[in-house]
Amino acid sequence: MMSLTKKLALAVAVFAAPVLSATTASAEGERYVLVSHAPDSDSWWNTIKNGIALAGKQMGVEVEYRNPPTGDLADMARIIEQAAASGPNGIITTLADYDVLSGPIRAAVDSGVDVIIMNSGTPAQAREVGALMYVGQPEYDAGYAAGLRAKGDGVGSFLCVNHYISSPSSTERCQGFADGLGVDLGNQMIDSGQDPAEIKNRVLAYLNSNPDTDAVLTLGPTSADPTILALQENGMAGEIYFGTFDLGANIVEAIKAGTIKWGIDQQPFLQAYLPVVVLTNYHRYGVLPGNNINSGPGFVTADGLTMVEKFAGEYR
Repeated sequence: MMSLTKKLALAVAVFAAPVLSATTASAEGERYVLVSHAPDSDSWWNTIKNGIALAGKQMGVEVEYRNPPTGDLADMARIIEQAAASGPNGIITTLADYDVLSGPIRAAVDSGVDVIIMNSGTPAQAREVGALMYVGQPEYDAGYAAGLRAKGDGVGSFLCVNHYISSPSSTERCQGFADGLGVDLGNQMIDSGQDPAEIKNRVLAYLNSNPDTDAVLTLGPTSADPTILALQENGMAGEIYFGTFDLGANIVEAIKAGTIKWGIDQQPFLQAYLPVVVLTNYHRYGVLPGNNINSGPGFVTADGLTMVEKFAGEYR
């Protein structure tokens, strides 16, 4: 039997196009579309693309990845509508903003398209829009778990670097962290934007104005990578408590160096891979898991980096 490692090695590593056709369709013409809220600039989503590519190859179905190039959620809503109109067997989609996206998702379900919510949103919201299930990491719960961990390490104040503040799920991470610490979020969250130079400058400015800040929390590589540079510049790297959501090559190196205490792994590979497998088996055999699937949170520290480091930014 082929090992998982060997199977992973067969997958296509990086996909740049906003629409991805990753496999040859099966004889039945099964086709699944994954719609994300991610802008083209966010490399973290390469793992998602790799996940659906491998699932499509193994299941013998056609898969497509679609996203709004700038991350605009109104554009994403239109993409969901277009995907449903194209007549796929199923849609896998994020639910980054319930108010903006619930309507198009419900309409897809009402038209007869099976939907699985992945990555963002909640199991309750997935039920409300008529989705079959939810596969992902409840963002508030993950932030809360991180806050409890940091509180146990003596943290009492923090900076949350929010690079996607227009997405409510991003703010839930910061709010959960504050609640886990038992403090008000208040002005401890900044809108950093997505430009690396601007993120770095805003982190430096905040820490300069708030020198007693105990910790920094970033929400993924987009905000973590420039924050690493900011802390190296102001001499706080390895001195200030630093945790982050998600993984990436620079984050892994910073964990090894002691700059980052831990990374929260929501396992995006599984968020993309499992829905394709579930939908294919549901349509072929009528089988469906009885519960939602939480892909995270898991805390990655310097003690557990062997496999993570090997596949960071690709499958982890």
